[in-house]
Amino acid sequence: MDYKSAGVDIEKGDLFVEKIGKFIKDTYDSRVISGVGGFAALYEMDEERLLASGTDGVGTKVKLAQELGVHHTIGQDLVGMCVNDVLCTGARPMFFLDYFATGKLDLQVSTQVVQGIATACKEAKLALIGGETAEMPGVYAEGVYDLAGFAVGEVLRREWINGSQAKAGQTLIGVRSSGFHSNGYSLVRALLKPADTELKKQLLTPTRLYTKTVMGLLSNQRDNITGIAHITGGGFHNIPRINESLGYEITRLPADQERPAAMNEIVSRAKLDREQAYKTFNMGVGMVFLVKDEVKALAQLQSLGEQPVVLGKTSDKFQGLKL
Repeated sequence: MDYKSAGVDIEKGDLFVEKIGKFIKDTYDSRVISGVGGFAALYEMDEERLLASGTDGVGTKVKLAQELGVHHTIGQDLVGMCVNDVLCTGARPMFFLDYFATGKLDLQVSTQVVQGIATACKEAKLALIGGETAEMPGVYAEGVYDLAGFAVGEVLRREWINGSQAKAGQTLIGVRSSGFHSNGYSLVRALLKPADTELKKQLLTPTRLYTKTVMGLLSNQRDNITGIAHITGGGFHNIPRINESLGYEITRLPADQERPAAMNEIVSRAKLDREQAYKTFNMGVGMVFLVKDEVKALAQLQSLGEQPVVLGKTSDKFQGLKL
């Protein structure tokens, strides 16, 4: 079973973004530095400072949380999916807003969800400064809720990581994910059985927050980092977004034992070939750094508690991703 047969058409989603691109860009003013298509949008505050912003939800992973009655971790998924995108620009996270929509407000459930968001914001160095709660009977059934979030950070223009310094021969280094994070769950859920209670609990492991890792690496190696990719929907095919004029040759993929057991079980059930698997899921890698000096970057990442993996190199012989 692939993602499309589970109800999600990635190609149609890409076509949608292409179709709306023109009238979105008609709204831009001269201070828009980077809009649709990047990991985060960039807006000029003044000659030196840029605002970086990102928005996301938690996908159908929220259905799993509701099925199991586990509501205190889904907020970390929400924060992670947003702030990890903002971090790809090299921006320092500043603040977060959330949107909670439900059919009928359940105080116990909603409090657990927002408490999880607040806990994650504290870890990710974000101030939870606002949000919206929408009670919408007739749109959502009782007991059903959905989430969206908005993260904002700031970066000096001279420190903005935008892929412009990416060149052939640089090294791709991956750091581990905690699981599927919050992508691919329409396919994941289609492969689950009613008796898979323990597996479902493992699949609720929240999205990793990479603020400590990214900010720690950039604190003394910003000149060494030429690109950062958050591995979300589309899997490893997010990597070429660093700089689409280059090729990205993956020569080393994580072994089964380097991935969470729950991920291996789902991938096995799906019977995906390698290309499909790495286009759908993060396959155990949540963030990828493109670096000039791999030895220096590896040492710093290890000192931050990571188990980094050298994935491959950039090339000028082709464009796109080669697995």
